[in-house]
Amino acid sequence: MRRRRRPKKDGSERWLITYADLITLLMIFFVVMYALSKVDAAKFETLANSLSAALGAGGMILDNSGPAVVPGNPPEQIRDLVEKNQLEKLRQELEQLIGESGLSAKVSVTTEERGIVLSFQDNVLFELGSDVLTGQAREILDKVAPMLANTPNYIRIEGHTDNLPISTARFPSNWELSAARATNVVRELISTHGMPPEKLSAIAYGEYRPRAPNANQYNRQLNRRVDLIILRNKFSEAEPQPIDVINQFILESTGSAASPVVEDSSAGN
Repeated sequence: MRRRRRPKKDGSERWLITYADLITLLMIFFVVMYALSKVDAAKFETLANSLSAALGAGGMILDNSGPAVVPGNPPEQIRDLVEKNQLEKLRQELEQLIGESGLSAKVSVTTEERGIVLSFQDNVLFELGSDVLTGQAREILDKVAPMLANTPNYIRIEGHTDNLPISTARFPSNWELSAARATNVVRELISTHGMPPEKLSAIAYGEYRPRAPNANQYNRQLNRRVDLIILRNKFSEAEPQPIDVINQFILESTGSAASPVVEDSSAGN
């Protein structure tokens, strides 16, 4: 009597397993891409932790697939994108403030490669040939300073003049005038609004960074200005760093901090 052959198992539906795996991976990919398009550090961390827990990866999804994202420093591209969004929001807030103050004809906000440039024509902040802030200048800075205080970026104040010569006891040339104006804006931000001095710097350009040729009165008025620049972080790296930042860098690089510098009290400035 013949043995009955066992029926062969039907493997025609095995493709469903591969298909289901593919759909799952695609879903994860698009969820991550969507999250990256709406960059938010807190939400990104939550997403990464949730995916790791759901897939049982024990936190390994992002840990070993490239530059560390969670925890630790985010990749440079993400940092740049977050900063770009923050600076764009600040630019919009500054533009709204200027419009509400009726100063659009004399104050401008632009975005450059180096950061946001808030440009004041000189007669908004100073009288002609003077470095003393006007009452209007203090009112404007009262409104602008709280917005600037919330940004971690370095802020540079630049003084500019036209090419008309000046020669007084206080200002022998346009160099001194532009330097005094930039410095007085810095002092106002520190003394009145409590901004950290280490975030600020003042630069004088005199007549040598004009917006337009000094060919007529209108162009000269454009060139007499004070520019306030919120620097992007990649340009802030060129700024001289405080000693605590330098020590931190040395500590991370070598494992030991730099030797303290003994100050000579008899030395001058």
